[in-house]
Amino acid sequence: MTVLLTGAAGFIGFHVAKQLLARGERVIGVDDLNDYYDVRLKEARLAQIEGDRAFRFLRLDLGRENALAGLLADEAVDRVVHLAAQAGVRHSLTAPFDYVRSNLTGHMVVLEYCRHRQPFRHLVYASSSSVYGGNQKQPFAETDPVDRPVSLYAATKRADELMSHTYAHLYGLPQTGLRFFTVYGPWGRPDMAMWLFTEAILAGRPITLFNHGRMRRDFTYIDDIVSGVVAALDRPPEPNGQAPHRLYNIGNSDPHDLWELIGHLERATGRKAETRLAPMQPGDVAETFADTTLIARDLGFRPMTPLAEGVERFVAWYRSYNAR
Repeated sequence: MTVLLTGAAGFIGFHVAKQLLARGERVIGVDDLNDYYDVRLKEARLAQIEGDRAFRFLRLDLGRENALAGLLADEAVDRVVHLAAQAGVRHSLTAPFDYVRSNLTGHMVVLEYCRHRQPFRHLVYASSSSVYGGNQKQPFAETDPVDRPVSLYAATKRADELMSHTYAHLYGLPQTGLRFFTVYGPWGRPDMAMWLFTEAILAGRPITLFNHGRMRRDFTYIDDIVSGVVAALDRPPEPNGQAPHRLYNIGNSDPHDLWELIGHLERATGRKAETRLAPMQPGDVAETFADTTLIARDLGFRPMTPLAEGVERFVAWYRSYNAR
């Protein structure tokens, strides 16, 4: 059988594709290759896996209602990993309809596709730690209220969770939503702190620290994230008298402040960082911290990569990638 993977040219999607292919799965990758960030990075990721005979790529915009209608009728797809989305909290302040198309319509397109597949085993989809909004309780747990998002991006991700629960309830569609916490590592996104800070340090430019540097993030290395995604895919939820839909935090459960991150980057680059302080950005939160009790219990998830080690790997990759 075959796995359909959306967002295959994205940061997490690319790494998940590599892992699935490595263990002998057949994978159909879907991505629209939009220009939210440099398309050449997305193309370079794809170039790493397109030579694999078990991988097929389709350039496709899931924001169109009929995007998947009849397209893969001849493919034996029984599992879907849905990672395609419009990312970025700050971008949602200036381009809100990008999030409506990609995150709401796109999610519904995938739900409808899965509902009509027979047989169908499991849909794993990307949610986000952003759904916790300005929650003051630490760490964030799946049982915490998530009805006060502070960004449109967060609101769309929570809406995806609610739509998925509805489809699990109405149609018995097995689903797992994963609330990702600040994923970083090789082939990461250029709009995220790890890339932006590394780029600035190596170029001798100042780093802007919002909220005057009083920010903490539960940085989670990409290899640990992939292990959790694949573990989730292999274990569809059982109905047990309720909708077969579950939600998990997937993070390192070890938050670090931005000054710690900068210290690790200075050691990895051999350069001193110049910083400037700025107020909190609209839609942002001061701290994220994942309670991973449930995913550890149910899926055996155990993050293995300390921040210092992950930063060294990212910086080494960044230098290699940019040297090309």
